[in-house]
Amino acid sequence: MSDRLSVFKTYKLYVGGKFPRSESGRVYEVTDAKGKWLANAPLSSRKDARDAVVAARKAFGGWSGATAYNRGQVLYRVAEMLEGRRGQFVREVADAEGLSKSRAAAVVEATIDRWVWYAGWTDKIAQVVGGANPVAGPYFNLSSPEPTGVVAVLAPQDSSFLGLVSVLAPVIATGNTAVVVASEKSPLPALSLGEVLATSDVPGGVVNVLSGRTSEIAAPLAAHQDVNAIDLAGADDVLAKELEIAAADNLKRVLRPQPVDDWSATPGIDRMTAFLETKTVWHPTGSLGASGSAY
Repeated sequence: MSDRLSVFKTYKLYVGGKFPRSESGRVYEVTDAKGKWLANAPLSSRKDARDAVVAARKAFGGWSGATAYNRGQVLYRVAEMLEGRRGQFVREVADAEGLSKSRAAAVVEATIDRWVWYAGWTDKIAQVVGGANPVAGPYFNLSSPEPTGVVAVLAPQDSSFLGLVSVLAPVIATGNTAVVVASEKSPLPALSLGEVLATSDVPGGVVNVLSGRTSEIAAPLAAHQDVNAIDLAGADDVLAKELEIAAADNLKRVLRPQPVDDWSATPGIDRMTAFLETKTVWHPTGSLGASGSAY
């Protein structure tokens, strides 16, 4: 019998590429599906939410200005890092969601594959939703997608890892920056994801991860004047209605909660296009020679 004491993991927030404790100093107990204590998670405050928005806004210019190909490389690097820490996430997902180790392993593998899937879309989405428009006149008319800005993401409550990545990856793949509110009852996989992001190539501030009471953190994010959009995936009907009203103050884009039976199903491109704006450019054509033919 070993008399060695276990070293318990300290979970922290991930804001601006750093790992602060909640400014309030509060924590709350996280338990597994059987009520067994797992860890103390930071209980984020309104101040933490505001700090995360500042970090996301600061990072937006560089991230949105990066080439789509480069963003794809960065997302793929995240998948590489997740693959290397696969065992840790299998344990955390199994504890968080009450799954067997084999089922948790399947969820983690699907999550890694989801990162790779979105990594491949970064330089293709513009070709799908953009293009040249036929117009009656001597003009080129071109439409191209651009990121909305800072997006608040309420992660799904019951899918602590696959659901989280399924709502986060499309936001950053398209050039937005994100403030993520982790699952209230199962925040540990999300907080560990912050450690992966910090050791990959994702610039600080592109993703910020908060844990705590969803309603307490989401309210200041929905009302924040520097948040451009909000995904209400992790909100119940009552909270979603309240947040939607608050979001209307500065005309945020709002993605309402949508029932998802199987997070492992191919997601499509709807979550990418939800937080894209379309820029349309008109350019006059010219004439070539005496015939007046245009190019």
